[in-house]
Amino acid sequence: MESERTVKMTPKDFFLYIGAMATLYVSAFSLIALLFQYIETLFPDQLSYYYDPYSTAIRLQLACLIVIFPVYLFITRLLNRELRVMPEKMNLGIRKWLIYITLFVAGIAVLGDLIVLLNTFLGGELTTRFILKILVVLVVVGSAFLYYFYDLKGKWEREQGLARIIAGIVSLVVLASIVAGFFIMGSPMKQRVLRFDQEKVNDLQSIQWQVVNLWQLKRSLPQSLDELEDPISGFVVPIDSQTGEPYTYRVAGNLSFELCAVFNEKSVGARFTSEPSRPIPAPMMSEKIYSLENSTWEHGVGETCFSRTIDPERYPKR
Repeated sequence: MESERTVKMTPKDFFLYIGAMATLYVSAFSLIALLFQYIETLFPDQLSYYYDPYSTAIRLQLACLIVIFPVYLFITRLLNRELRVMPEKMNLGIRKWLIYITLFVAGIAVLGDLIVLLNTFLGGELTTRFILKILVVLVVVGSAFLYYFYDLKGKWEREQGLARIIAGIVSLVVLASIVAGFFIMGSPMKQRVLRFDQEKVNDLQSIQWQVVNLWQLKRSLPQSLDELEDPISGFVVPIDSQTGEPYTYRVAGNLSFELCAVFNEKSVGARFTSEPSRPIPAPMMSEKIYSLENSTWEHGVGETCFSRTIDPERYPKR
């Protein structure tokens, strides 16, 4: 009781404990979100209409784990070292408050997780990916709960060897999750060429609309892309930013034309549009243009040409 009255919190204690809890929450959330992304990749849902070819969510969670998790380990190690030298600091108010808050949040999360699992089971809607997500939350949050529950009792100060083993196991799990992310999304260089491919698709979409617009006005297709240049509207025909070369455009008939570009990677089976959309089969080499969203832009590696045929009923003269 005497140590509880005499122990004092320093600014260092305050920021270390705040930092430890903040980095814990960010690391746990990032790990759960990252594992969710892996589950969705390995067990795709046919009702999921949007596919992110750039693994945006995976990149964000990887970045958080790579930066924040080592900081969490470092701060936790400092705090545990101080507790071994000054055991009276176990009675610091901020330490107890933050640990109890963490236990409360973790407990609520675990109970909520179990309720959702039971509710889904009773409704007969259990799927493999749903069960795996539930298990991920249960394992990650439950592990944090148990660690800090025993931390309140001073277990890790008494059993330093066990504490190091647990830290090593957690570090290996996080490291394996990070490595898996690079296997799934590819290297930064691959992400770069995928973005080049997306830009090429966007450019071809823009050119396509300008061709259709000009046909509506003049009732004839432009013979070259130069005819699309318009200083009044400000439209400038885009070029391939990766190679600096113009895109290929060919007139194939009174109502038909082709647009071609050279791509780095094969598209992933979903439409490249700015909004989430339902996956569609690979396009035929000739199709009527109904709208930009209905035009498919799937492609292979190398030069791919997209044939378009304008439907006059859909695009009457202006």
